[in-house]
Amino acid sequence: MRRVPLHLLKGIGYLISTISVTLLAIVSWSSASQSPLLIACLVGGAITSIAGMFCRWLSYEIEKRQEER
Repeated sequence: MRRVPLHLLKGIGYLISTISVTLLAIVSWSSASQSPLLIACLVGGAITSIAGMFCRWLSYEIEKRQEER
Protein backbone atom coordinates (compact mmCIF):
# COMPACT_ATOMS: atom_id res chain seq x y z
CA MET A 1 0.00 0.00 0.00
CA ARG A 2 1.32 3.42 -0.96
CA ARG A 3 1.80 5.92 1.85
CA VAL A 4 -0.04 9.21 1.42
CA PRO A 5 1.94 12.28 2.52
CA LEU A 6 0.53 13.82 5.70
CA HIS A 7 -0.06 17.24 4.12
CA LEU A 8 -2.05 15.64 1.28
CA LEU A 9 -4.17 13.72 3.77
CA LYS A 10 -4.89 16.95 5.67
CA GLY A 11 -5.88 18.67 2.44
CA ILE A 12 -8.23 15.83 1.52
CA GLY A 13 -9.78 16.01 4.99
CA TYR A 14 -10.46 19.72 4.65
CA LEU A 15 -11.92 19.20 1.19
CA ILE A 16 -14.28 16.54 2.56
CA SER A 17 -15.29 18.88 5.41
CA THR A 18 -15.99 21.67 2.91
CA ILE A 19 -18.20 19.37 0.85
CA SER A 20 -19.99 18.30 4.04
CA VAL A 21 -20.71 21.91 5.05
CA THR A 22 -22.01 22.65 1.57
CA LEU A 23 -24.31 19.63 1.55
CA LEU A 24 -25.67 20.45 5.01
CA ALA A 25 -26.34 24.03 3.90
CA ILE A 26 -28.23 22.78 0.83
CA VAL A 27 -30.40 20.51 2.96
CA SER A 28 -31.10 23.31 5.46
CA TRP A 29 -31.94 25.91 2.81
CA SER A 30 -35.67 25.08 2.53
CA SER A 31 -36.23 25.76 6.24
CA ALA A 32 -33.92 28.75 6.42
CA SER A 33 -35.39 30.43 3.33
CA GLN A 34 -38.49 31.36 5.33
CA SER A 35 -36.59 33.97 7.35
CA PRO A 36 -33.97 36.52 6.28
CA LEU A 37 -32.21 36.11 9.63
CA LEU A 38 -31.97 32.35 9.20
CA ILE A 39 -30.68 32.79 5.65
CA ALA A 40 -27.99 35.14 6.92
CA CYS A 41 -27.01 32.72 9.67
CA LEU A 42 -26.92 29.74 7.33
CA VAL A 43 -24.89 31.49 4.64
CA GLY A 44 -22.62 33.19 7.18
CA GLY A 45 -22.03 29.96 9.06
CA ALA A 46 -21.21 28.01 5.90
CA ILE A 47 -18.86 30.70 4.61
CA THR A 48 -17.01 31.12 7.89
CA SER A 49 -16.68 27.36 8.32
CA ILE A 50 -15.21 26.96 4.83
CA ALA A 51 -12.95 30.01 5.29
CA GLY A 52 -11.68 28.58 8.58
CA MET A 53 -10.88 25.25 6.96
CA PHE A 54 -9.10 27.05 4.13
CA CYS A 55 -7.00 29.04 6.62
CA ARG A 56 -5.99 25.87 8.47
CA TRP A 57 -5.10 24.10 5.21
CA LEU A 58 -3.10 27.15 4.11
CA SER A 59 -1.20 27.18 7.41
CA TYR A 60 -0.21 23.54 6.88
CA GLU A 61 0.98 24.33 3.36
CA ILE A 62 3.05 27.26 4.61
CA GLU A 63 4.59 25.11 7.36
CA LYS A 64 5.38 22.37 4.84
CA ARG A 65 7.18 24.82 2.54
CA GLN A 66 9.12 26.32 5.45
CA GLU A 67 10.27 22.85 6.52
CA GLU A 68 11.40 22.09 2.96
CA ARG A 69 13.80 25.06 3.00
